[in-house]
Amino acid sequence: MSTDPNLPAGSSTSPSVNGSSPEAIEADIERQREELADTVSALQERLDVKTRAKDKAAELKDRATTDTGKPRPEVAAIAAAAIVGVVGLVVWRLRRR
Repeated sequence: MSTDPNLPAGSSTSPSVNGSSPEAIEADIERQREELADTVSALQERLDVKTRAKDKAAELKDRATTDTGKPRPEVAAIAAAAIVGVVGLVVWRLRRR
């Protein structure tokens, strides 16, 4: 084992650092880069509000319509009931005055 006068005492120019070979260190760096890339991609997906909103709107549309594109009967019934309820509430409030 040779020593380099420019390195601190106890350091050497051997091919291992902390018991790891240069190949192992490079493999670890590559693994960490891949993990970082995955993390950045996940964060980008979470922060892309416009795309998430479009995806959610498409999902809700698919759930509210049949394969032919017509509204599902149960959704139409719920919407009609809600409208009747709101109109009834407004009429009731106006008559109480």
